[in-house]
Amino acid sequence: MTETPLVAADALLLEQVTAGTAAPRRRAIAKTITLLESTRADHRLRADALLNALLPHSGRSLRLGISGVPGVGKSTFIEALGLHLIAQGHRVAVLAIDPSSSVSGGSILGDKTRMEQLSVQEAAYIRPSPSSGNLGGVAERTREAMLVCEAAGYDVVIVETVGVGQSETAVHGMTDMFCLLQLPNAGDELQAIKKGVMELADLVVINKADLDEHAAIRARAQITSSLRIYGQHGHADHLDETRWQPTVLQMSALKSTGITEFWQTVQRYRDLQTASGRLAARRHAQDEAWMWERIESGLRERFRQHPAVRQALTDTTDAVRQGRAAASVAARRLLDLFKLT
Repeated sequence: MTETPLVAADALLLEQVTAGTAAPRRRAIAKTITLLESTRADHRLRADALLNALLPHSGRSLRLGISGVPGVGKSTFIEALGLHLIAQGHRVAVLAIDPSSSVSGGSILGDKTRMEQLSVQEAAYIRPSPSSGNLGGVAERTREAMLVCEAAGYDVVIVETVGVGQSETAVHGMTDMFCLLQLPNAGDELQAIKKGVMELADLVVINKADLDEHAAIRARAQITSSLRIYGQHGHADHLDETRWQPTVLQMSALKSTGITEFWQTVQRYRDLQTASGRLAARRHAQDEAWMWERIESGLRERFRQHPAVRQALTDTTDAVRQGRAAASVAARRLLDLFKLT
């Protein structure tokens, strides 16, 4: 595969991201991620070359996905965890995804303001991005941004999802550990236990346990029991001691109680998954899935830009909307017009 050479400006970005001092590095990270998020064709060529150049410097962090319904305290939790990790000598990057308006397309991107203490730490980097309508609770270029942060030396990268329900599954496909935050006494614990996002969780945290300790204890017991049932009926190897069993914790991020236990649990998970080889296998599978995702996205874009398809698309769409053509028939006709060059 022929590699596109780096232009001079991007070679400087590469140097600043991987070996620069604090202030130039921050600016270089921001510029690099902005370039990666651009949809301009010339920017995409530059971004691809820069991303390949950054790749050998990446992959050495712990990738932690955080999801949960709005109001569960994700930002407060991440700030408390980030401050705890920085005090231990870690460097923490947070990629926070905000929902985009379905009307205007805009986002408030307020995570930096919600993480006031963490955002001013020299060892922390926070990048809010709009979801831009992407399903799965993450932005389209979150994976690329994660690699940039790793290349810049951040050894813990946290991806905070939009948090709108059971569609928050894409973050599981790009992180080493998927943590789901739950509320105590939310009203219907069985709703929170439904298959979907819950069965993907490697770790479940009952946050805001200080509001109602007894409710938090009940929620922890119910979810622990349900996860055990998932393990017994969904996997024949649930007794395999080398395989991680999903764990449930309770804590209060606002009062910073339970943070130490949480991080110790994360470290046990990482050690177990690394020793068994499952962490490396998970990342390899994620990289392959990422490749196919980009292929499918690229094919959709090329399909819409194909001259014959563009010419026939309006009339064909009108025929479907007016009931003059079946959607499946219309789709096949458009596909017949589409030829790869």
